[in-house]
Amino acid sequence: MLFFLIVGHALADYPLQNGPMAIEKCRRSSSDLQKVVPWYYWLTAHALIHGGFVGWITQSAGLGILETVCHWILDYLKCEGWTNIHIDQLLHIVCKVVWYLLLINGITLRFE
Repeated sequence: MLFFLIVGHALADYPLQNGPMAIEKCRRSSSDLQKVVPWYYWLTAHALIHGGFVGWITQSAGLGILETVCHWILDYLKCEGWTNIHIDQLLHIVCKVVWYLLLINGITLRFE
C-alpha cells in the first residue's frame, strides 16, 4: 500500500498538476489568471486531489482529509519560500509513511 500511496503522490503532483495550477496555487503569483481565480482555490483543489488519492487508496476518508490539510500546508510553505522542492517532496513522502504506519497499526480514521 505504501508503494501505491507514493505512486498516487507522483501522479497528483506531476501529470495531474497542470502548469497554471503549479503557478497559481502560490499567493504571490501576479498573473492575470490569479486575478480571476484566487490562489487558495488552486491550492485547495490541488490538495484535494492528493487527499482523494490517499482516501481512495486507504479507503479512509479521515486519512484523505489529513492528507488534504497536510498537503495544503506543505505546499503553502513551499510557495512562501520557507521550504524548497526537495524538503517539500521529502515531507510529502513522510506523510505517506505516517498514513501507512497508522493503517498497519489499525488506525483508519473512518467516518461511519
